[in-house]
Amino acid sequence: MKLRIPLLAFLFISFSSLAQENLSYQKPSKSILDLADYQRAPSVSLDTKKEYMLLSYRPTYKSLDDLNQEEMRLGGLRINPITNISSTITYINNIKLRKVVDKNEIQVTGLPSNPRISNIIWSPNEKKILFSNTIATGVEMWVLDVASAKATKLTDATLNANLGTPYSWFTDNETVLVKMLPKNRAALLDAKKDLPTGPIISNSTGTKSQNRTYPDMLKNKNDEINFENIITSELYKVTLDGKATLFKTADMYAGERISPDGNYLMVTTIQKPFSYIVPINRFPSKTVVYDKNGNEIKTVNEVPLNEIMPKGFMAVRKGKRDMGWRNDKPATLYYAVALDEGDPANKVDFRDEIFSWEAPFTADATSLVKTPQRYSYIIWGNETTAVISDEWYDTRNTKTYLINPSDPNQKPKVISDRNSQDIYSDPGNFETKKNQYNKNVLAIENNNAYRIGDGFTKEGQFPFIDEFNLKTLQTKRLYTSLYKDKKEDLLEIEDFKTGKVLVQIQSKNEYPNYYFRNIKQKNSLTPITAFTNPFESIKNVSKEVIKYKRKDGVELSGTLYLPEGYDKVKKEKLPLLIWAYPAEYKDKNSAGQNSQNPNEFTFPYYGSFVYWVTKGYAVLDDASFPIIGEGTTEPNDNFISQLVDDAEAAINAVNALGYINTKKVAIGGHSYGAFMTANLLTHSKLFACGIARSGAYNRTLTPFGFQSEQRNYWEVPEVYNTMSPFMSADKMKTPMLLVHGEADNNPGTFTLQTERYFQALKGLGAPVRMVILPKEAHSYVAKENILHLLWEQDQFLEKYLKN
Repeated sequence: MKLRIPLLAFLFISFSSLAQENLSYQKPSKSILDLADYQRAPSVSLDTKKEYMLLSYRPTYKSLDDLNQEEMRLGGLRINPITNISSTITYINNIKLRKVVDKNEIQVTGLPSNPRISNIIWSPNEKKILFSNTIATGVEMWVLDVASAKATKLTDATLNANLGTPYSWFTDNETVLVKMLPKNRAALLDAKKDLPTGPIISNSTGTKSQNRTYPDMLKNKNDEINFENIITSELYKVTLDGKATLFKTADMYAGERISPDGNYLMVTTIQKPFSYIVPINRFPSKTVVYDKNGNEIKTVNEVPLNEIMPKGFMAVRKGKRDMGWRNDKPATLYYAVALDEGDPANKVDFRDEIFSWEAPFTADATSLVKTPQRYSYIIWGNETTAVISDEWYDTRNTKTYLINPSDPNQKPKVISDRNSQDIYSDPGNFETKKNQYNKNVLAIENNNAYRIGDGFTKEGQFPFIDEFNLKTLQTKRLYTSLYKDKKEDLLEIEDFKTGKVLVQIQSKNEYPNYYFRNIKQKNSLTPITAFTNPFESIKNVSKEVIKYKRKDGVELSGTLYLPEGYDKVKKEKLPLLIWAYPAEYKDKNSAGQNSQNPNEFTFPYYGSFVYWVTKGYAVLDDASFPIIGEGTTEPNDNFISQLVDDAEAAINAVNALGYINTKKVAIGGHSYGAFMTANLLTHSKLFACGIARSGAYNRTLTPFGFQSEQRNYWEVPEVYNTMSPFMSADKMKTPMLLVHGEADNNPGTFTLQTERYFQALKGLGAPVRMVILPKEAHSYVAKENILHLLWEQDQFLEKYLKN
């Protein structure tokens, strides 16, 4: 168990023999602080009929005290063993209701004092809302009556939320299936007090198993005992009057799904043996279907320990997978089975087969369709209509088919065949609606389905709604958003006959708000929300998407910000900050497509440099950094040279506008963007300094692949070594700020990566500063840490760039 300890006062850690710097938390300068210290608008959840709106409020940031809690890291989970809920969860601290047609918000009454709300679920008829409340000793279940806006506690703090939402509604709208802590739960073991009874031993059978570097794995027998303890629950039926009845005795319940008609319950339990090298989702499991009274009907799936996987992103395990209830049937399961043994290297005509299996499972499952590529998803429609998709990562191809689930002999009809990275050809997503079981199925009106698309084009973004005829397979455009000074997101079709659509509209100065649009009536727009802009101080900064080309002709883009009042005629030479994240592609056409919209609301946050436009910097945000490998060439075969070409093109493009001093350019990025930053400072002379946050710098520590790299280290050692900034630490002479969360939970970016890289750079005399943010994971959330991070970056840029 990770014990609660006082917070360390120091932030800067050097593991060499040289001096450390001790410093308390700092805050950035006023112009940045005014933007960073704001009140977040509530999130919005609407019922299906759009009668009621739930407004959920939460603090803009967590506090350091929120992070400084009891924590156990087991099987890929991070759990608070006192409260029995994820230690990383973000809580809501207030909820309100509003009738959509009214403007007045109604404060929910009966809420607990100092609420810490999570796991919000509407009932099937949407008249009630379940939510959990975490107190010092555990998790309670509450219910909110929508009509009266009154909340009532249903259980004491006995819920087990360690594996996520601990309850599910039955279809009667009156009963809830709840995971609760066993009454005779044993005490957790303390690894620091309980001595081991022997060494830790792991074996290899000689079978290849190329696993990524997962964090928070089990490490010893005590971990196994504690892991079993924290995920073991009892299942109860709880009615809305608070009456609880035991449904199933204690087990390691990992998933409970009620059939659409409410007569069956599919329950998955974790089995042994556990693993020390893969997380819980690859532990053995068993899935059993019960009737609604708890009588066992059939064991429908048994999955062994999955430590051995073939190589490649399209690798899957053998046996039944992706099992679930069909939304269009009362009680019918569906699942996929790999026909290539889950190995992408095996050459077969069909990769997957999809089966349908009707309860009570006395007959064999029926084959519905075979997919040439790896099965991706299915949208159930009705008795004769469903949409299925497959994909293949190596080619970036994705296909969508129309199938008849009632007649497997009918050949699937291809309705889309495209490069998944080609956003200009994206036909959009099929719209769904609730059926008689309150499940989402394909929306079909007069033999037409409907697709809502993002609408990216060479000329800009113009979202659309298409009508798709299921017989002719022809498409008819119903609506295109033609805004050039705003951005409109088409969210949901509310009424297919009248043309009522839920949309969200924003501009660079206008906070995103919800509206009803009637696409059959010109300029028919009804506002629903009226959230205001919390960032008034930057509403007049210059913002535009600039397009430019790399020297090999690849089209690139980025969003350019200039300070308020900047004179584009006199063109004072500004320092430039570039924030980016590399992306891999298999063709130049897709790599050169632009997904940035200049009318997107300007929302400064710690994950970009936008704050610094208030301090006299030019900022190129989200600059394109494509890494392309066409044909048999993989993107990473030429990673460094393409990275430098991307950076050079970005600098040249802004310089061609006459706005910047090319001697004062900085680069920054987070995670893979930090990896990019370290490589650019090492292998080019384009930058005066750089900021690298939560990156991985030694790829030999991720030997079985990283990011989009499928090959292992021993296949292409030259690629791993060349791409690793650690291997070229002696060449890095440019000032760099390294930042990392003390508790990084992202595969491959362990905090050790930054610590060892810093050691190497410092030992070699490079100008580098390392900041370790206490208690933070891969993304930073505590206000104290985020404000200090902004101060660090500000001080660093003032010293090494601006002055």
